[in-house]
Amino acid sequence: MTEPAAPAQARPAPPGRRPGRDLTSGPIGKTLILFALPLLGSNVLQSLNGSANAIWVSHSLGEAALTATSNANQIFFLMLGAAFGATMAANILIGQAIGAGDPVAAKRVVGTATAFFILLSLVIGASGALLTPAILTLMGTPADARENAIIYLRVIFSAMPFMYFFSFLMMAQRATGDSRTPFYFSLLSVGLDIVLNPLLIMGIGPFPRMGIAGSATSTLIAQTTTLAMILIHLYRTNSILVLRPSEWALLKPDFMIVKALVLKGMPMALQMMVTSLAAVSMMSFVNRYGSHTAAAYGAAAQLWTYVQMPALAMSGAVSSMAAQNVGANRMDRVERAALIGSAYAILLTAAPVLLIYAVEPYVLRLFLPGASPSLPIAMHINSYALWGFIPFGIAFVLAGTARATGAVWPPLVAMALALWGVRIPFAVLLQSRLGADAVWMAFPLGGIATCVFALAYYRWGGWRKGRMMDTRPRGSLPDTGLSPPIGFEETEAAEEAADALVSRAAPSSPNRPGS
Repeated sequence: MTEPAAPAQARPAPPGRRPGRDLTSGPIGKTLILFALPLLGSNVLQSLNGSANAIWVSHSLGEAALTATSNANQIFFLMLGAAFGATMAANILIGQAIGAGDPVAAKRVVGTATAFFILLSLVIGASGALLTPAILTLMGTPADARENAIIYLRVIFSAMPFMYFFSFLMMAQRATGDSRTPFYFSLLSVGLDIVLNPLLIMGIGPFPRMGIAGSATSTLIAQTTTLAMILIHLYRTNSILVLRPSEWALLKPDFMIVKALVLKGMPMALQMMVTSLAAVSMMSFVNRYGSHTAAAYGAAAQLWTYVQMPALAMSGAVSSMAAQNVGANRMDRVERAALIGSAYAILLTAAPVLLIYAVEPYVLRLFLPGASPSLPIAMHINSYALWGFIPFGIAFVLAGTARATGAVWPPLVAMALALWGVRIPFAVLLQSRLGADAVWMAFPLGGIATCVFALAYYRWGGWRKGRMMDTRPRGSLPDTGLSPPIGFEETEAAEEAADALVSRAAPSSPNRPGS
């Protein structure tokens, strides 16, 4: 493939400066907290958005409609996970390029990733809309919720292209060290969605009465509007993440970068899909016990999202810091960030767990009417499952650290073993004896197994040897950019892809002093 000329806007940054925040120096604990807070804010906003939607749907349309959205969201997250891996791979490539002081390579990744995500989102959006009825059938969605679930999902899948590209831009900004700007735009998106939700569900004022389709349409409008606003902002600030007309040649996919995105992104996408498929399987178990139990599970799951948010934010902060420090050859900071981030994850997950246990009857009434038979079932579910997210939080951070070096297969294997080798079999085998309690008990058991596997790989695995691309100071001989972690074979094609990417970027990259 012919190599496009280096664009004028992709000039190397001045020595010692990087786009966004420099995560390769300064106190690790304080930096992680400051970087994670906007991430946490964004995650909480997204959870508040989902909770607000659930509240309006439940109180306006009934428990069957809430069951429909709970089933629909499992499918939506499954499809979203299909692109997650490539998004994370692009995020890590950009972060490592910036950590190595190589904005030219970062620009090349942005150009190829932009074209890649546009095509991928169109394919997945169309496929999801077509396969929705069949997947709902496989899940055993209750008959009284099936029609609403189909309506809801088909609108959501029409928004998929906007959601994918929005997600890519948000994560890419974090790779540059900027976690505040994504938070502000998340605030805008969630605000629009929350305001539009009741207006479109109930047809208030000039808005049409759309029922459950209104909930999905509000998400479509909010995502589209916010995406347009964030693109305007990035162009006005001359961000490295957007392409000027003179750089549009970079939209022609660079096959070597595509290889790196796919071969490194595929395991991360599979991990998301393994997780989502496990959630779909658990939902199918829950559906067997009727709409009241399914609605209780949906309400409890709304609280679980808040419990997971601090650990997910910390995992994102550690991953971004690790990516830049891998690029800067500062593995000492990578390991310290992993350990400090794990400690934070324990504290920040335990706090909301204890808070929810203290006020549980009151917060569940936000999603279920006070006289609903689903309310005591939801409390019973939480008594078994809620605390199990503490060990999950540790696993999130350690897996994020490993992925930032390019070691992407071991977290997938660990997650698959924990969910499909421990959680699902436990629920299947013991339901005949314990009934629905076997399903609820399987959640903390899966969390403990995931944590044990993550700790074992962190201690004895070869993640410290992994790389997404070459991170030597410029002037050194280029090495294989996709070197595999010890004990796990990576494909030769991936190594050739990274080698080609490095050799192309090296001639136009500035010399970077050693760390």
